[in-house]
Amino acid sequence: MIDWHTHILPEMDDGSRSVEESNQMLQALHEQEIDCVIATPHFLANREPVEHFLARREQAYRQLSQLGGEDLPRVICGAEVLYYPGISRLEGLERLAIGDSNLLLLEMPMEKWTEYTIRELGELSGTSGLTIVLAHIERYLGFQSRGVVDRLCKNGLLMQVNASFFNNFGTRHKAFKLLQAGNIHFIGSDCHNMDTRPPRIGYAYGWIEKKFGKEYVLQMQEYNSRMLEDK
Repeated sequence: MIDWHTHILPEMDDGSRSVEESNQMLQALHEQEIDCVIATPHFLANREPVEHFLARREQAYRQLSQLGGEDLPRVICGAEVLYYPGISRLEGLERLAIGDSNLLLLEMPMEKWTEYTIRELGELSGTSGLTIVLAHIERYLGFQSRGVVDRLCKNGLLMQVNASFFNNFGTRHKAFKLLQAGNIHFIGSDCHNMDTRPPRIGYAYGWIEKKFGKEYVLQMQEYNSRMLEDK
């Protein structure tokens, strides 16, 4: 299984504070049967150029790679890119995609999105060669007009939710409903550390299996693997 959203690279952002903590997070994910982890450190275009971010990310990734261990999940680099109006004009945006895929994880503002924002997301997904994945979509639902998620999905955008959406009793039913409707494509732990925000994605897959069956989870895994390999 794949964890699509983590802050597991050491000393990269507000996530892992050390190589040791990163190792503990990877071990926990291994115990939850995760075999591939997408490292998505925060990227803010107003704070650093793409080139500088990529250099920092490579250094953090090399530190993590020195851990070794055949039982640890494979780590693939990406980014959680903070959206801003005009992001489609950012030079080097495609270099922030996940691994060798065309998937770009975008973090959206916690507010009602304007018509300009919705149009730009559709245009970005349709003309840039990138497939836009909106990070932890469950956080924004309460701000948006009805039908926005359906509209974005029809425009080719994909949706990622956090494991907590399924793990939390109060939101689980809504998560199941969105999953059944085809509006959830990827699940991430969004883990930051081992104390306040540890990885708990295995529990989310457990709830999905209990609700829909093991075959359903296997189909999700197959779809995820194909998307990761999509160029």
